[in-house]
Amino acid sequence: MIPIICQEPILRFAPSPNGRLHLGHALSAMTNADMAKAMHGRLLLRMEDIDVLRCTPDFERSILEDLHWLAIDWQQPVRRQSEHFAFYRAALDELIARELVYPAFLTRGEVKAKVAAVEDRGEIWRRDPDGAPLYPTEERHLDPSTRQQRIAAADRYAWRLNMDKALAEIRSAQAGALCWSETGDGEKGQIVADPAAWGDVVLWRSDAPSSYHLSVTLDDAAQGITHVVRGLDLYHATSVHRLLQALLGLPAPTYHHHRLLLGPDGRKLSKSNGDTALSTLREGGAISADIRRLVGL
Repeated sequence: MIPIICQEPILRFAPSPNGRLHLGHALSAMTNADMAKAMHGRLLLRMEDIDVLRCTPDFERSILEDLHWLAIDWQQPVRRQSEHFAFYRAALDELIARELVYPAFLTRGEVKAKVAAVEDRGEIWRRDPDGAPLYPTEERHLDPSTRQQRIAAADRYAWRLNMDKALAEIRSAQAGALCWSETGDGEKGQIVADPAAWGDVVLWRSDAPSSYHLSVTLDDAAQGITHVVRGLDLYHATSVHRLLQALLGLPAPTYHHHRLLLGPDGRKLSKSNGDTALSTLREGGAISADIRRLVGL
């Protein structure tokens, strides 16, 4: 278990340096900073750069410039996920040793074909809270020799959590439901986690060291984060993070999922959709007070 050494409130802003920050990021960064100040706590900065192909030093520099322009201060040093791959791997190895994860070999195309065949028969294929079809479960029972043969043949695979086994272990280890404490803009109070809604989630990909779920859970514990403040788009993912915390003996922070900023078409602001970057607004003469007004703070 990774202990929280300091009990003062500790928050974090954790952008991915794979593009330039937009107003949605500004809302999250400012909300974190405002809450840290109100609680007389500390704000940390983490670069979630496990995607080593898309994340670049130039984007990180742009993020730092934007945060300074927004007058947001954080405690040094900046934590970079790319510097902690061995830390994430050690946690994965523990789950492998406990037989709670398995190598999954199906490609996206193969999964898509299986889902289409079932739905073409008029049957329902379960989907996760984001609308993606759940991964098929037959590989949970692949015999060890076949697994080793495929790995030795350099077949691409990901490590997936066996959700049924993980939940069974938690039920045998604790009384009562798995919950988290929520103070955000949606439902508040003790929220019952539903990690089963996500199926056998990926914890380690063939094309990236670690996964978001595993690395963010471990990082929050390692940094002693007491309050996770992030957008409502990650509300349901908290169920997976609470499960991993319980499996790995990690502390559970308080969660605060804030409102999202939406574009004119009602979709969430996104780097991939080319929404206006803060750097563009800055170059156009905007000041940080303008950004606070634009995000509704």
